[in-house]
Amino acid sequence: MPTFEYTARSKAGARVQGSLEAADRHAALVAIAKLGHSPISVKAAEVAKPRKSAGSFFKLTRPAHMNMRETLLFTSELCDLLDAGMTLGNALNCLAQRSDENGRGPIVADLRDAIVGGATFSDALARHPKIFSPIYVNMIRAGEASGAIPTVLRRLIEHFERIEAIRGRVKSAMAYPVIVLIAGFAVAVFAVTHILPKFKSIFDQMGPNGLPKMTRILLGISDWLTHYGLLAAAALVAGVFALRQYIRSPSGRRKWDRLKLKAPLVKGMVASSIYANFARTLQSLLENGVPVLHALKITSQTADNSVIADELMNARERVTDGTTISGPLSAGGVFPSMLIDLIAIGEQTGDLPAALGHVAKRYETELDRNVSIFTAALEPIMIIVVALIIGFVAISIMMAVLSVTSGLHVQ
Repeated sequence: MPTFEYTARSKAGARVQGSLEAADRHAALVAIAKLGHSPISVKAAEVAKPRKSAGSFFKLTRPAHMNMRETLLFTSELCDLLDAGMTLGNALNCLAQRSDENGRGPIVADLRDAIVGGATFSDALARHPKIFSPIYVNMIRAGEASGAIPTVLRRLIEHFERIEAIRGRVKSAMAYPVIVLIAGFAVAVFAVTHILPKFKSIFDQMGPNGLPKMTRILLGISDWLTHYGLLAAAALVAGVFALRQYIRSPSGRRKWDRLKLKAPLVKGMVASSIYANFARTLQSLLENGVPVLHALKITSQTADNSVIADELMNARERVTDGTTISGPLSAGGVFPSMLIDLIAIGEQTGDLPAALGHVAKRYETELDRNVSIFTAALEPIMIIVVALIIGFVAISIMMAVLSVTSGLHVQ
């Protein structure tokens, strides 16, 4: 569709300029009126021919996309504009006109054009499923039905901030041991491939039988890494890539997720994170009027674990009266009894969202405790592993040096 540039006045009397896509000039005038503006002038935009430059061949254009942080920023800005009294179309137009380099401009413009074309906000959001999750779309749809979109936007911000905080705690707990292990392994490889060869000429004079067994093993490892190190690194990368592809498959994902729920040290942290996310998501949906059966479906789609997601779908099929979910959740044997009991109490008192809030707080507290236990237990383990690796290299070299010096004294 052609693009039209316009000059108009807002309801407050301010002079605004912008551009939009429309089938013809009449459609552009209608679209401007839907934005809450009074058009002054509307004309078709001139199509500028792209100019080639010396560096244009190497210039990369980032595709339109929004990560979680950018989505939260967009939601916060949109909520502020709506609270200030702007119409939805006007607010989206304002956000779309802002020049940015984070790739969200075309997405916001598409949302604006869909609203101007007569679509609902939830339907416009559903056109971008990779950016706006099912919980986002359905909560907005519930807000449209109740006429409280700004309130829903604020709840979405609070919900996703909590979810990101939980994920951040898990990632930070996993980052330390990974960094320590990689650093220790890198030091060991550097010593074997760069330091040890400098002593090799001295060791060769002693012959293989004159060296300690640990030194002979270390020299064998050094020779192997020197000749086949690149091949081993390539095989390791290929193995990691193959493992990631397997984990992305349905069967591989389920086995991997089940392993995370059973692995020592990790299982408590992973389970607490999953249960807290489940409770927060279901609470947010129910508070905004989403029916229980539909809320369970959305919660299963946003679960970070396929085992939990499958159990939620099974529980959804077992729900008979459409409201009681504690019994079906208990029948699967996946969720802990404490979580089931708290949900059952909420159903009995008629305030399930509040009970889910208590569940979320409980498991968020448990997550913090499990993260502390994980880091406290893993730190000495990592130190011991790194010390054994580096100590083996250092002792092997020192034993060979002592053998050489003792041989010189004997002579």
